[in-house]
Amino acid sequence: MAVSGSKDFEPNVADYIEEAFERCGLEFRTGYDSATARRSLNLLFSDWANRGLNRWTIKQVSQTVASGISEYPVGTITATVGDSGSLSVGETITGGTSAVTASIITKPTSTTITVTVPSGTFTSGETITGGTSGASTTISASPSLEDTQATIDILTGVIRRSDSDISIARITRDTYLNIPTKTTTGRPIQFYVDRQITPVVKIWPVPENSTDIFIYDRLVRIDDVDAAVNTTEIPFRFYPCLAAGLAYYISLKKAPERIQILKGLYEEEFTRAAEEDHDIASINLVPYYASL
Repeated sequence: MAVSGSKDFEPNVADYIEEAFERCGLEFRTGYDSATARRSLNLLFSDWANRGLNRWTIKQVSQTVASGISEYPVGTITATVGDSGSLSVGETITGGTSAVTASIITKPTSTTITVTVPSGTFTSGETITGGTSGASTTISASPSLEDTQATIDILTGVIRRSDSDISIARITRDTYLNIPTKTTTGRPIQFYVDRQITPVVKIWPVPENSTDIFIYDRLVRIDDVDAAVNTTEIPFRFYPCLAAGLAYYISLKKAPERIQILKGLYEEEFTRAAEEDHDIASINLVPYYASL
C-alpha cells in the first residue's frame, strides 16, 4: 500500500465543531449549534492569548521614531489625507471640525501619514492643520485602530541607529512613573507598554532625532472565526489542542456530565502544545572552580 503523499489536512471550523460535538456525545445539527460553537471558539482563542499560546502570531514592527515624541501606538495607525507634503514629522495635527488631535510619526506617501493614537474621532472630510508648520489639508476619515488593538503584548525591542542595534529594556508602570524628568532627550534605552484597549508604548529618553528605528516583536491576536467555512490561524501541531478545548467549552453548555473528562483532556493537550511552542537553543555550562 502507498502513502497518500499529501500533507494538506486542515480542518475548517465546521469540522472542529463536529469533532467537538461528537466528543460531547452530541450531534451538530442546527444553525444555533454553529453560532454557539463559533462563539466558544473565539473565547477559546482569548484564553490562549492569556496563556501566551500565540507564538506563531509574533510580528516584527519597525517604527521610525519622531523627534520629541515619546508615545507610540503598538502597531500602525495610518491616516489618508489630501496632501501630506507640507506637514512636518513630529508636529501635532488638529481637526478643524472635531478638534481631535494626533501627532505625525512618519509620512509613508504623499497622501498618507502614520500618527499617534488620536484624542478622539476625526470627521470624514474635515480640514486638519499642523501645529508647527501651519499647513492644512483634508483627512478622508478617522484612521482605523484595528491593527493596534489586535496587539496582545510586546516581547522584546531594540533601537537601530546607523545599522547598529542596541537592546532597549522593558520597564514597569511604576518605574516609568518614577522617572524624574520624562522630557529628557537622547537615544532611547527603556520602554514601557501601557496595555490599554488601544495599547501604546512609551520610550525614554524622548527620541532626539527622526531617524532612529524602534524595532520590536509584538504578539497579536489570532484571527476571529466568523463563518463555519473559515479555517483557523493555527499550525497543524495545535489541531488536537483546539479540538479538545472546543469540546470542553461546549460541554460546559451542553454536556455537563462530560466536563471533567474533557477538561482534563484539554489541559493535557494544552500542556503538551505549550511545552512544544518555545525557542530551542544550545546552552553550554562551564564549571567554576574557586581558588582555594
